[in-house]
Amino acid sequence: MGKALPLVSPMQTPWTEGHVAIPESVLAVVEDAGRNAYARNEEACGYLEGPAADPLAVDRAVELENLANKYHQADPEGHPRTGHDYFKINALKFERAIRAGVESGRPVKVFFHSHLDCGAYFSAEDAASMTMGGTGDPSFELSYLVTAVDEGKVTAHKLFIWNAASRSFVEAPFRRVPG
Repeated sequence: MGKALPLVSPMQTPWTEGHVAIPESVLAVVEDAGRNAYARNEEACGYLEGPAADPLAVDRAVELENLANKYHQADPEGHPRTGHDYFKINALKFERAIRAGVESGRPVKVFFHSHLDCGAYFSAEDAASMTMGGTGDPSFELSYLVTAVDEGKVTAHKLFIWNAASRSFVEAPFRRVPG
């Protein structure tokens, strides 16, 4: 990921504290992405966005391409891990989505990805991906949804947020809502 984008102040990003309301229809998109990616032997990834006027609400899931397998195929030595174990996204496209969301009043609030056959947790690799290799704060003001896909079935969703005091990602509640 790139350098943190100073698009909004933390006071304007309450979704970074958890309690995000995620409609069943949006979770269904995340779950479909996870199951489909599982069939390709790779993690799904993407983001959830929603209206700025309702800061804890998301209403749309956007899947991003996991580039890990392409990078591994092109240069297995330089990129030894495959999409089964991690995700790699087009950082420029994601940064553009972040910017466009702020400008349109529909900010990106949650980054999502799936784990294959290992549960829903925030791994050291996940943390490194979101904090410039573990050298700083997260690159973006987001919450992070991890979806477990075990044996091809979605078994759990967990939301994680950055805890500045412990300098780590911690589990936070989210609300599954109708719609």
